[in-house]
Amino acid sequence: MTGSRDQSGPVGRSVSRRDLFRLRTRPVSNESAKSEASRSSAYDLINAARSAMGSYFEVRLPARTPGAIELATRALDVVDELEIQMTVYRDDSEIALLNASAHLGPVMVEPRLFSLLERAIAIGEATEGAYDVTSGALSVAWGFTRGPRQIPDREALADARARTGLRHLTLDRQAMTVAFDRPGVSINLGSIGKGYAIDRAAGVVRDHWFPTSALIHGGRSSLFALGSPPDQFGGRWEVAVRNPLDSESPVGRVRLRNRGMGTSGASFQQFEEGGRVYGHLIDPRTGEPPEAGPLSVTVLAPTAAEADALSTAFYLLGTGETAAYITKHPEVGVIFLLRGDDPTRPVVMTWGITDADFVPAWTSPDPSPLLR
Repeated sequence: MTGSRDQSGPVGRSVSRRDLFRLRTRPVSNESAKSEASRSSAYDLINAARSAMGSYFEVRLPARTPGAIELATRALDVVDELEIQMTVYRDDSEIALLNASAHLGPVMVEPRLFSLLERAIAIGEATEGAYDVTSGALSVAWGFTRGPRQIPDREALADARARTGLRHLTLDRQAMTVAFDRPGVSINLGSIGKGYAIDRAAGVVRDHWFPTSALIHGGRSSLFALGSPPDQFGGRWEVAVRNPLDSESPVGRVRLRNRGMGTSGASFQQFEEGGRVYGHLIDPRTGEPPEAGPLSVTVLAPTAAEADALSTAFYLLGTGETAAYITKHPEVGVIFLLRGDDPTRPVVMTWGITDADFVPAWTSPDPSPLLR
């Protein structure tokens, strides 16, 4: 189903990925959380933040939640643990050790990591290769992992492509092992790991002895909304979707409850060479970044991990193939922001999005300030 459309134009000033979303709730600073909690109204939120995975994560809880500060800390501790497990920037991480040795024989991995790899493979197959967890070699070849960012020569690109593809993986669920069929295969969880960490943090909150809601985000480009905001029984958390062409003019508000959200866009990491801009979203089917793509793609899904991975895949698939995917997966919704004729307003196209999910800015005045 196609939603609202509006016109836009050429790219304006750049917008960082963390600024794509702004949260519509009144903040309580992390430093003053303890004193605020004792005299807060039910609407106040405890905000606890921590740097991780090259970004920052934040847990927002109702301030009157018993043990809110300790709970938020435990949720963020899980994110730290998962960064150590999944990063490709540490030689001793579980993923780095897997990449270094799985071509020699099956390697046993932690059960939840194994399940994540299974989910990643399933998404890759469902998107016909637009999402591929083995595309780490391509990111290295283009310099988006460790630098320098560059156009790889023909031989380097061919070598990276030969080491990319789900066909190189063999997973054994009974033994919880992963094996590669050749050396040089590189699993990189960058496009699903942040969402997965958010889901795991949400699980910590969900298992708390006192039922509570939460809004958990990583760089505000990936998030999960657990339950309803304080004092809004059955209500939804509201997130403003930023306009890449005009950072002060949101394109609308997404409303979430027990749902994940993720966004992708090539402007977040890019370099220019020979008059062309190359973004970090590399199509594993071609080995190259697409020459033209949407301004951004925002996905709503049952989990933040799925939303993260699908936002990458949909960016590469484009609107037509994405619409076909949504038809088969009604639990998923997507918002495309495309260039049009107006230099400050994108074309907005949606599939699988209801009026309750998304409120366009031009039909809904925003009376309250948005938290940056």
